[in-house]
Amino acid sequence: MSYQIAAALQASIYAHLTNFAALSGISVFDAIPGSAGTGTYILIGPETVIDKSDQTSGGAEHQFVISVISDASGFQAAKTVAASVSAALEDASLVLTTGRLVSLFFLKAVAKRLEEGEARRIDLTFRARVEV
Repeated sequence: MSYQIAAALQASIYAHLTNFAALSGISVFDAIPGSAGTGTYILIGPETVIDKSDQTSGGAEHQFVISVISDASGFQAAKTVAASVSAALEDASLVLTTGRLVSLFFLKAVAKRLEEGEARRIDLTFRARVEV
């Protein structure tokens, strides 16, 4: 299996998050924004892809990180958005322009303070199985 479905998977995740009602008004980026990076926003982050092909079809496992970054005081705002991201993606039926999504599951979350406690970041890791 190759990396050929990665762009289609990211585009579908982006579209799904930006259209999810509970995330209305929250910006979604695939690169850390410059001076516009204030408030609370979602960042589509790094991924690791492992071949999961078998004798009947080509497939891959994508483990990817969706981050919620917030300069709000405390973790409450970031956790509320992170919960909505999790609700949006767990078992989502995403339509890809290339290949097919077989499954999508939450794996883990890590919450931490950034910038000497002035910002919060929650990294949510998901696993997507795809096939050609």
